[in-house]
Amino acid sequence: MGNNLLQGKRGIIFGALNNMSIAWKVAERAVEEGAIITLSNTPIAVRMGTTNELGEKLNATIIPADATSVEDLTAVFEKSQEILGGKIDFVLHSIGMSPNVRKKHTYDDLDYSMLNTTLDVSAISFHKMIQVAKKMDAISDGGSILALSYVAAQRTFFGYNDMADAKSLLESIARSFGYIYGREKGVRVNTISQSPTMTTAGSGVKGMENLFDFSNKMSPLGNASADECANYCIVMFSDLTKKVTMQNLFHDGGFSSMGMSLRAMNQYEKGMEEFKDENGNIIYG
Repeated sequence: MGNNLLQGKRGIIFGALNNMSIAWKVAERAVEEGAIITLSNTPIAVRMGTTNELGEKLNATIIPADATSVEDLTAVFEKSQEILGGKIDFVLHSIGMSPNVRKKHTYDDLDYSMLNTTLDVSAISFHKMIQVAKKMDAISDGGSILALSYVAAQRTFFGYNDMADAKSLLESIARSFGYIYGREKGVRVNTISQSPTMTTAGSGVKGMENLFDFSNKMSPLGNASADECANYCIVMFSDLTKKVTMQNLFHDGGFSSMGMSLRAMNQYEKGMEEFKDENGNIIYG
């Protein structure tokens, strides 16, 4: 049951692949709260995923686009304004992909052409998206633009690889554009640093199940779910957060402020044997 938090608002949701996607959950909640939306993902993702199912359910037009293409992004904003009948009030960037992670290249053995792809898809696409929208004057005054991030932008996590660099850049883009767009149009630009979440993309990170468990044990409130993240996004799209901008907002059950919890310590004490060498010394790394 919605509370009409987004009644009369128009939005674009980038990155809904299937019902595991945070973007999928955000799209559902946005419509439940009274918004009308369009959906966008790469042509291959639209073909291979179940985005069409979501579009039918929400009566939302799907606009296939490569988020790294300025031409494609321009078409998304043009078509969305035509379909929805006016300027866009909110945008979600939920896009991330690392060929180096997929190909199991470690951070000290990166393929640099793949690194360029990681940065372009996962972060620079956010800059392109905002720049295109700003030049077109496609976002309504006081609108809200969000991207999904992760705490690896600030801290080192084994296996997260070059996606950590991408998330750092993503958050920097939000701050830099947040100043410019806020000053000129009152548009808010923020990132949400979400708990490890078992999405299709997240499950591709090495050791994700262990990371998910560790984070859950470390967080006083436990991991935030995709549904809970969607609720947070809705609040950030609404008029309740008109003065929140240029922020990286942690939505992680308190994980980002923790050092060590009792639950994590207990797990640590139980599970060290496999990380010791034949002489009983702990293997760090």
